[in-house]
Amino acid sequence: MTRARNQQVSLEDTPYYHCISRCVRRAYLCGDDPVSGENFDHRKVWMVERVKQLASVFAIDVCAYAVMSNHYHLVLFVNEREADGWTQEEVIQRWTRLFSRNAAALKTAARNRSSKAARDYRRKLIEEWRGRLKDISWFMRCVNENVARRANREDDCTGRFWEGRFKSQALLDDKALVTCMAYVDLNPIRAGLNSTPEDCDFTSIQERLVQHARRVKNPSSEQRALTKHYENYFESNRRHRNPGSRLMGFDTGQGVQDGHCLPLRQKDYFDLLQWSAARLPGNYNKVDPQRSKAAAELLQRFDIGTAAWLDVMTSFHRYFYLAAGAAQSLKNFQEKRAQSNIVRFRDKWVRGINPATRLYGT
Repeated sequence: MTRARNQQVSLEDTPYYHCISRCVRRAYLCGDDPVSGENFDHRKVWMVERVKQLASVFAIDVCAYAVMSNHYHLVLFVNEREADGWTQEEVIQRWTRLFSRNAAALKTAARNRSSKAARDYRRKLIEEWRGRLKDISWFMRCVNENVARRANREDDCTGRFWEGRFKSQALLDDKALVTCMAYVDLNPIRAGLNSTPEDCDFTSIQERLVQHARRVKNPSSEQRALTKHYENYFESNRRHRNPGSRLMGFDTGQGVQDGHCLPLRQKDYFDLLQWSAARLPGNYNKVDPQRSKAAAELLQRFDIGTAAWLDVMTSFHRYFYLAAGAAQSLKNFQEKRAQSNIVRFRDKWVRGINPATRLYGT
């Protein structure tokens, strides 16, 4: 049964969410279509570009993404405090960047400033827009509708492009966040399309590696080749010069402000993904001993077993449903939902308890 979105998204529990949308009938409408023989990889550029543009407007940051041929994954952070701190003028400016026609309603209210009803209407409208600018549903709507319209115009057709509503999954703690990000970034490798994170086009890990290569004073030949490849297939096909918002940053060790950074260092995440990619089934790349050591130390810091980590990299989508996290986090999540009358029974079984216990311990 379809669940109401307010039963799945609760910023009181976590600001991090894993979102997935699939093409209608899971057809390959964003890649090599085996039926028509056409290639639609350029639509993946649309997807990434649109997500980055919206992240610069909404109070939502992108932690990870992967655009595949018939679906895409996003890991999002909702910065509620940022949205609440915007002035009314900033809310108006941001919202009308997306929906320019909505500015007419404010102009009408401005002509009647002497009317208390008009002032109240203006204030109510702005607060409604503020709420939407920190709403995952509106963010995903703006992504999916834009891409669907462009694809339908290109194909000269009408009808659904996406299978239905997007799926959202609450990431209740740092362990779940890091696990889900790695799962998303390794999607092309798990599907057998690539063997290393550098080769994974239209993923956040490749974008992060490119950004890192551009900051290095003396990049290696591999880093130069990666940067050139990224420029050729992505940046040269962008529709807008403005790249949009950057991906959410890692912990730099200089302190965390408002929890607004990922809970690990960039180098540690790179080492973890390189090691994980080499250990996935069907991948026979050599494992760098130093990266193996770094990955083991990071997993130990998060109290995650090595075997369990590699298992969940292939089965995350089967192990967790509405929420992911440690066993206690899932139990707390269920209890809060029971207190809010979202679920009837507080002690009802929660999907993911057993895998969470194996992965993260008790």
